[in-house]
Amino acid sequence: MGKVLGGKNFVVAFYFLRGSTSAPTSVARILRFDSFELDLQAGELRKRGVKLRLQGQPIQVLGILLQSAGSLVTREELRAQLWSADTFVDFDHSLHNAIARIREVLGDAAEAPKYVETLPRRGYRFVGAVEEVKAPWASEDKGSKMVAEPGRKASEATAPRRKDRRNWVAALVGCGFVALAAILTWQHFAVPTAGRPIRSLAVLPLQNLSGDPAQEYFADGMTEQLITELARIHAIKVISRTSVMEYKGTKKHLPQIARELGVDGILEGSVRREGDQVRITVQLLDGPNDRHLWSEDYQREMRGVLNLEREMAQAIARQIRIEVTPQQQARAHAGRAVDPEAYEAYLKGRSYVTSAYLTPQGLRTAQPYFEEAIRKDPEFALGYVGLADCYVYLALFHQISPASAQASAKEALRKAMELDDSVGEAHATLGMLHWLEDWDWAAAEREFDTALTLTPAFGCAHLVHGYYLGWKGQGAAALAEIAKSAELDPGYTFAASESKVRAGLRDYEGLLAASRRELAANPKESAGHYFLGLAYEGMGKRAEAIPEYEKAVEMTGGDQDALATLGHAYAMTGRRADAEKILRDLERKAKSDYVSPYLIATVYAGLGEKDQAFAWLEKAYVEKSWDLPWNLRSDLRVDSLRGDPRFQGLVRRFNFPQ
Repeated sequence: MGKVLGGKNFVVAFYFLRGSTSAPTSVARILRFDSFELDLQAGELRKRGVKLRLQGQPIQVLGILLQSAGSLVTREELRAQLWSADTFVDFDHSLHNAIARIREVLGDAAEAPKYVETLPRRGYRFVGAVEEVKAPWASEDKGSKMVAEPGRKASEATAPRRKDRRNWVAALVGCGFVALAAILTWQHFAVPTAGRPIRSLAVLPLQNLSGDPAQEYFADGMTEQLITELARIHAIKVISRTSVMEYKGTKKHLPQIARELGVDGILEGSVRREGDQVRITVQLLDGPNDRHLWSEDYQREMRGVLNLEREMAQAIARQIRIEVTPQQQARAHAGRAVDPEAYEAYLKGRSYVTSAYLTPQGLRTAQPYFEEAIRKDPEFALGYVGLADCYVYLALFHQISPASAQASAKEALRKAMELDDSVGEAHATLGMLHWLEDWDWAAAEREFDTALTLTPAFGCAHLVHGYYLGWKGQGAAALAEIAKSAELDPGYTFAASESKVRAGLRDYEGLLAASRRELAANPKESAGHYFLGLAYEGMGKRAEAIPEYEKAVEMTGGDQDALATLGHAYAMTGRRADAEKILRDLERKAKSDYVSPYLIATVYAGLGEKDQAFAWLEKAYVEKSWDLPWNLRSDLRVDSLRGDPRFQGLVRRFNFPQ
């Protein structure tokens, strides 16, 4: 518990309490300078009526300087008023960063101050003209008046202010219960974090202060990389990029954001890029209470940006008292410089690969950027990881053949790990290749475990691992991983992910519930309709399944998987002509583009043409179609083949885990 605030300390605390309902009549509610207004009661800084992001100690420091405009406010006075002796944040460091944050928001400069002047080793002075705007209940004898003007003597500017301060204290003596209530409220909001440790964190999108809207990708990319670095630290939950990007440009208050994301702490800040220099300002806040805890200002050359992100992550961990392992400490100093143009290309590519909903077009747009990053800097590990992801996901979307994807993806991952074996994302992607391409179940498990050890807060790794566990038949463990992924990405609906697991487990009752939740949350997404149809068909309700499959085909523009499933359902319900039309379309497309032979086999299975079905299954085996190991054990579309010895022989070749 912090110290009880009295005198001037109490005055400052009182006026920065959110929701205060009373004030001494002689105190201004709003201080105006140029196009800015500081609302002391609400604790808000506005520019031409638009609220600016200045909170916590920076806005409190600004309030003190404005109320003493024209006069020196010493460092000792600021310490006494805002930083109690038992506050864990270093005073000198925090004050420096609070002033830096104020200048950044005001567009001020220390070298030629328009607003905040530094008096070396003494303190600070607000040098701009400040106007008091009285509250409706304030005394009307003076109306609005100028508090200070540039060039006025300090004694002239401060004499009324000192009198005002004495009046404030006198007024507060008579406040009685109101003062007591305010003290208790302030103490509630000013409890150091030691009383309630931060174990979950959201990094809000960094603001782009470069003055160039085209640099938004850079600010977003830096946000993602900081999240990635924080995700490597154990004992802290870090919300994924997908969820936090929903709050870009939001007007929501921090307590609401913290509640919606389920976090204790929020990190926000800005990034400014000027030529070869990048400057990042961040501040850590107690989310539920909207209270400033720590801030820092970093500036580096672009070549050192990777190490900068690692340093920032470790500094944040220290502030919230999370132990950083020796390996993580060593990593912060072991990184190499990266070519600025390579890093820029990488961030552009990653902006497409990390979308909430990956699309083939997004992947094709991203791929040349990753290739450019590698050309610019052949030893940039993350560029190779991004390129490998493009190959793998394009194959999963049936845009390219697994054969063309696996060789390129494996070579990219080999190079990435040769350069930096600590990138968890690389291990997660390699785990997928071991599973779907190599059919090496033990190696896949090892890579997933390694990915989660290196980046325990990497939601995508938990998601893919959940799919793998579900495929192995470990339903409870699989759903626990899906739930963990949802916890790290609360802004994304994971009902479709749960549906994928339940479909693999042939839990059609559970699939029905999950797919309905998906449709309720995302009515414009095709996955809900696809899995709802699958649930109906699994429950023997094919007539109800077909309309859902048709919607999925329409919404995806003819996705291979949805189309084959619809063709199979048509065949099973006697609509042979419709099924054969779909089959002809798939076979015709296979002459020019990649079409999964496994999917063609499922339509033949529905038509009862077993010889053709097995011919295409054999083709899928030879080509190492990723659909084959994924679906063979549980797919209802091949149920009519399971009693055939040829099917049992095919299954034995895989030596599936029990």
